[in-house]
Amino acid sequence: MLTDIPWQDQSRIIHTRRMLDSFRRFVGSELIPRESNPENEARTLFEAAFVVVSHGIQEDPILNYGNRMALALWEMDFATLTSIPSRLTAEPMHRDERALLMARADRDGYVDDYRGVRISNSGKRFLIEQAIVWNVVDNEGQRVGQAATFSHWTPLG
Repeated sequence: MLTDIPWQDQSRIIHTRRMLDSFRRFVGSELIPRESNPENEARTLFEAAFVVVSHGIQEDPILNYGNRMALALWEMDFATLTSIPSRLTAEPMHRDERALLMARADRDGYVDDYRGVRISNSGKRFLIEQAIVWNVVDNEGQRVGQAATFSHWTPLG
């Protein structure tokens, strides 16, 4: 059962560990300072001063994680964000570009030079820059999704 504080939920703690381990595996560095307590890591990532989002591997992937900064940027609560297809974070005219990015990250393990326009729940548009998108894998190395992080975005008028 999902708690009111997403980072305290056991499934989110496991997912956070997968995202962090996968980031290290593909990108070769740590996304946050690592420690032995998975709950502390989950809290640190959720409270980070940069955006982190992820989606699963469904045919039309559903978002399955967003930290506090992502929730604020997309103007959604955790339950809403994690119930929508990730393609809906981009306007229809930008979805083909987004799909090419996801395919490139899938093929190469990660992409560290992405920039693109996204749209919030209320229709506010923003340009993200210097985004890193990486594959998320489980303990057996099987891909279970993709995640993205960025700390640079510009509101668009």
